[in-house]
Amino acid sequence: LKFIFGPCAVPALDLVDQRSVTRVVAPSGRTAYQVLGSSGKLYTCYSSCHFCTCPAFGFTVLQKSESLLCKHILAVYLSQAMGACQELTVSEEQLTSILLAEEEDEG
Repeated sequence: LKFIFGPCAVPALDLVDQRSVTRVVAPSGRTAYQVLGSSGKLYTCYSSCHFCTCPAFGFTVLQKSESLLCKHILAVYLSQAMGACQELTVSEEQLTSILLAEEEDEG
């Protein structure tokens, strides 16, 4: 994994080991993933469009194109593959609130 994904592989595996990945599901079937980062901050990841709200994703992946992903997205993919995601069912309103909270943090 480290050969393919570089320096984010080991931290991503640590997040999986700590069960830091939660799949958030609404009744409509809309999903997002929340990953509790090593710093204690909660990041929202979207596996369907390969996006994370963490600063490392914005800088390393989007701005500099130095990496394909951050440790949080890799942790989501690994957790999905291993069946290690925690599951949280929320209302449509709660999911919307989670998504809007991320936008407010960025703006």
